[in-house]
Parts: sequence; C-alpha cells; structure tokens
Amino acid sequence: MGIEAVKTYLKQFGREGDILEFDVSSATVDLAAQALSCPPERIAKTLSFYHGEGCILIVTAGDAKIDNAKFKGQFGQKAKMLAAEDVERLTGHPIGGVCPFAAKEGVGVYTDASLKRFSTVFPACGSPNSAIELSCDELYQLSGSLGWIDVCKGWQEEDK
Repeated sequence: MGIEAVKTYLKQFGREGDILEFDVSSATVDLAAQALSCPPERIAKTLSFYHGEGCILIVTAGDAKIDNAKFKGQFGQKAKMLAAEDVERLTGHPIGGVCPFAAKEGVGVYTDASLKRFSTVFPACGSPNSAIELSCDELYQLSGSLGWIDVCKGWQEEDK
C-alpha cells in the first residue's frame, strides 16, 4: 500500500497535493522534526498495537509515551506493539511510514489527547520520507478516527 495508497485515499478529500515528500528520512520522530524544521512534539506518530486478530493504530504527539494502565483501561488488554515483521502485513504500511490513512481493512484508528495542544501536526503518509500538515480536526476526520482517547503520559507538565 504505502504512499501511493495514501495519495489515492487523500484524493477524495482534495488533499493528495498537500503531501510533503523529503529527500531525507522522516522515519522517526527526530528525523521527521529535522526534515520539517519543527519541534519533535508536533510530529503525529502512529503507533501500532496488537488487538484481537489484527491491530489498532494510535496517533500521538511526538513526545508522548503509552501509559500501560491507561491503555489497559481503554482497551481491556496490555499494550503490545506490533513486531517488526508484522507491521506492514497488518497495517498496510512500512515501518517508518505507518500512518492513519489508507490502513488495511479492519484496522481501527484512534487519536490521542496529547495532540490537541497544537494547532497543526505532521503525521506520516505511508512512506519513511513523507508527511502532511493537518489540524487536529482534519487529522481526526481524514483518519476516520474512532475517537479521541487519553492513553499517553510524558507530555503534560505534571508528567515531566
């Protein structure tokens, strides 16, 4: 799937032309922040977790970390990230390009409250050298998010 699937998916919203592609890697939060010249916390990283027979994606701020107790409270299971060999097979996107757009059928997407403090954020677009700038409302809508959740720590002042 990857970036071509994301371009096709975003075309229905007239946003395919807004995808940024870089000559350098944006596969990690720090690399994406360098490529975009923005603070790392504004990178909307998409984390993939096992859930039932498939997986779920949670889009969080770049400086947020999963809080295991909150995750278990939200989903009724321990947080277990996908193994490298399962990422592309279950999400439809390669490592470094996992994003909330054009994921495989049945993959649920959630957006974390850690993002809401920014006017715009930068999620990947299906490749390890792409991103798009979106408001949180746009991210929520374009990703088909199943809901705003609060499963992270490390980003609020009282967490630091």
